[in-house]
Amino acid sequence: MDRKIKVVQYGAGKMSVYTMRYVYEKGAEIVGAIDVNPAVIGKDIGEIMGTENKGIKVVGLEEAEKMMQETKPDIAIVTTMSLIKDVEDALMLCAKLGINAITTCEEAFYPANSNPQVTKKIDDMAKQTGCTITGSGYQDIYWGQLISSIAASTQTIKKIKGSSSYNVEDYGIALAQAHGAGLTLEEFDKQVASVDKISDEERQAIIEKGEYLPSYMWNVNGWLCEKLGLTVKSQTQKTVPQTHTEDIYSSTLGMTVKAGDATGMSAVVTTETNEGITIESECIGKVYSESDFDKNEWTVIGEPETTLIINRPSTVELTCATIVNRIPDVINARPGYVPTEQMGDLHYKSKL
Repeated sequence: MDRKIKVVQYGAGKMSVYTMRYVYEKGAEIVGAIDVNPAVIGKDIGEIMGTENKGIKVVGLEEAEKMMQETKPDIAIVTTMSLIKDVEDALMLCAKLGINAITTCEEAFYPANSNPQVTKKIDDMAKQTGCTITGSGYQDIYWGQLISSIAASTQTIKKIKGSSSYNVEDYGIALAQAHGAGLTLEEFDKQVASVDKISDEERQAIIEKGEYLPSYMWNVNGWLCEKLGLTVKSQTQKTVPQTHTEDIYSSTLGMTVKAGDATGMSAVVTTETNEGITIESECIGKVYSESDFDKNEWTVIGEPETTLIINRPSTVELTCATIVNRIPDVINARPGYVPTEQMGDLHYKSKL
């Protein structure tokens, strides 16, 4: 491309502080920004990033379509919610206008195995207008590419076992609530855990209706199986509340989570494949205490056995850098809803 890549930022919250700055630092430009929060609508994006004004003001949803038609961005970065149904309108708007889009929505990483209806709807529209829609972020590398790379250096694999923890405070209220943070254990059991106390047939029926509530690893396991050429035979999920022995304040929720109540959750997803390889992955998202820190650990069990451990990863920054580095891949990908496993490995971009 013989000009700067033009980007629209959809969602001007915590993550956008990094994605927008990284876009500028890589030589591209922000041509528009969208949010629903009255507190940020009308603000210059420079104020949100903590830099000089950029001459780009955040607009509300009612002005989003007009703004994108006028600015004609090459791609939109969507950093709002964690479920595909919650970002459906944003992604469908991009697809309708023929604008490529990449989102940090965790379910969007591989949504076909949790909400095929919405995935197909977006895929159909994007194919009609010739644009590409995808989901990426931290999981693209740290739960995906690194694991597939280790697997590629392994002769035989029996099992892939992974665990990753993160502070829900870093990602905003939608993610914290999705993890059950702030609920009593009784509320957690009814609102979060109950969705997995069902048969495989019942779960599949809910998935087909677009009403399933997947943990992040549900979609990661699907992505890994596709990347590794494995055929899913069965997949189950179990969610368990996380608690703390003392009261702990959540600035994101704006409340004190009482001792013994849910600070978040652990979700374990187990996938059995026709090839005899089991993938068991766990994500732990909670309001951190002073002693907690992010950790990512994966083991490929086989010949040989290899363990990867990353302590204290800067998960937010890594998420946003991954999104920005993926931009050229999305622009160059085929039209439709295209998971990043179909775009090849991610590479560092000094310039977009």
